[in-house]
Amino acid sequence: MKYLFKTILLLVSALLIFSPTVRSQTAGDAFFADNQIHEIRFNFSQPGFLDSLKTNYTLDQYMRCDLEVDGVAYPSCGVKYKGNSSYNNQGKKKPFRIDFEEYVDSQEVDGLEKLVLNNAFKDPTLLREKLMLDFLNDHGIAAPRASFARLYLNGYYWGLYSVVEDVNKTFLKDRFENKGGNLFKGDPHGTLTWKGADPSLYMADYELKTNETENDWSDLVQLLNALNNTPSAQLADSLDQHLNLDSWFSYWAAHNLFVNLDSYIGSGHNYFLYHNKDTDKFEWTTWDVNEAFGNFNMGLSLANLKTLAIGYIPNPANQRPMMNRLWQDPSLQKRLADRLCALLDDFDNAHLDARIDALANLIRPAVQADTLKFYSNTLFEQNLSQDVNIGGGPGGGNIAGLKAFVTARHNSLEQQLAGFGCSLSGVSNAFDGTQIKLSPNPFGENLSLSYSSEKEETLLLTWANLSGQTVLTETLQVQKGMNEWQPALPIMTGMYFLTIAGETGKWTQKVVRTGF
Repeated sequence: MKYLFKTILLLVSALLIFSPTVRSQTAGDAFFADNQIHEIRFNFSQPGFLDSLKTNYTLDQYMRCDLEVDGVAYPSCGVKYKGNSSYNNQGKKKPFRIDFEEYVDSQEVDGLEKLVLNNAFKDPTLLREKLMLDFLNDHGIAAPRASFARLYLNGYYWGLYSVVEDVNKTFLKDRFENKGGNLFKGDPHGTLTWKGADPSLYMADYELKTNETENDWSDLVQLLNALNNTPSAQLADSLDQHLNLDSWFSYWAAHNLFVNLDSYIGSGHNYFLYHNKDTDKFEWTTWDVNEAFGNFNMGLSLANLKTLAIGYIPNPANQRPMMNRLWQDPSLQKRLADRLCALLDDFDNAHLDARIDALANLIRPAVQADTLKFYSNTLFEQNLSQDVNIGGGPGGGNIAGLKAFVTARHNSLEQQLAGFGCSLSGVSNAFDGTQIKLSPNPFGENLSLSYSSEKEETLLLTWANLSGQTVLTETLQVQKGMNEWQPALPIMTGMYFLTIAGETGKWTQKVVRTGF
């Protein structure tokens, strides 16, 4: 009976992963389902609408616009330009914000009332934002979701955009199961430094996105007071009363991992703090990762970015108290290192190269047809793997190749984290291939594995598809000597990466299932 139950669970799990029609009731699950490109059409009735959009950008006002999303009409939506550097470039392809409910109550797309369209103005691959946000969501780190869309303005193809989930009450309810607390955006200068007890002293540096009528900033002031004014010996305990520290260390580790410096850990903004009403603590949430993979340099060379120290704090350090004060405590250094170590195990070419290739294949036709994009088709292809120099174009200088960055960043952090006791599966003593044999490959109904072990140990078998998504896992107890078995198999045909990890190391092999 237990084997039947296990089989049923595996079938259900695989169906949830592979079927595009299966979804939960969470807003946006269908819209942000993987491996799709949406079609969004703006139909403006106003003459000279591009000039009006520019005027409204200055006024921060929406324009009325009829929309179509994947063939479904949404009349009288609000559309406006957004962004700072992504807007202030010489190209026509500007970023947008959409509010489906600006003029029509309860008008939504898959339960979403707002969407953000980003233009990848410093990314020849158009993948940086999607890759990092997917990684964060896959690892339980609070962040919006992302997809892609072909955008048309009055029938003219305006190019491929990344579509990003808005951080609003719908997002809060989904991630934190409540939405009544204060949501602060750390913009434009959300450095978390102490300016005094008067809330008005902070209103030029942060934005209150919920409960605007009450306009009560006392909870943020209390957090800043604890962070900046608590003696070092009591800092962690004091902060823990106001902030979910796990959410902060996850944010810190992830943004260091991806070297996304247009964030709190670099430029000092682009994040949200939500006062969770259930826990009475703030939660840290990511925002705006379009310059991930070392694309916001903070005056550093590309080589310096790839080898960025885990304890990196921009100068002056006292302007980043959430980093500076916590890094001075060795036990909190270790906490950051442990979180980075856990993330780094999945941040390598074995996991990410296939994901990069799958997404590139998905968007390539839309990229090639995009005449308003900021980089050539050649640079799109090259930058998937290798560093490129774009000279005086948007962002200027060198841009890290995605796969090259993953290699260099993983190797650098592996060395840095070794001093904190981080031992990655298969980093220094990977299987040499002679211990493990599988046959046949390709396979149909059955696959046989043999493993020669020098001791009793536990092995974790992980199947990942070409998008890098884990589709099946299995734990095996093996004995000293030769072990042979038939592993649990994914139920779909196609190519997979089978990874076997144990105390001895980690081994990954491409395996093809041809049928049943």
